[in-house]
Amino acid sequence: MIRIVIENIFFFLLPTLVYIMWVAFKEDEWAGLPSIVARAPLFRLFFAGAALMLGTLVAFSSRSHNNPRDVYVPASMEDGKLAPAHSVHVPEPDEPQTAKP
Repeated sequence: MIRIVIENIFFFLLPTLVYIMWVAFKEDEWAGLPSIVARAPLFRLFFAGAALMLGTLVAFSSRSHNNPRDVYVPASMEDGKLAPAHSVHVPEPDEPQTAKP
């Protein structure tokens, strides 16, 4: 869970980090981080970071194809070899057939 939080914070701060690196390499003398952040377009960087973070959340969440009804099978030993964890698809039960009177 902490990995997911750290990834989201990273993608949120990525535009700001790129801006700071760009300003640091563009200027001849390092003015210090507080002076660079004071001149930074923080609202634009905030919205760019939010858009990037939401885009990565959408991209990574759409890659999961597991159905909520799937059954998780944990890793186990089979014939002396480790079988990886996986999900087993459980088909939805058919609707009951109603007899015609």
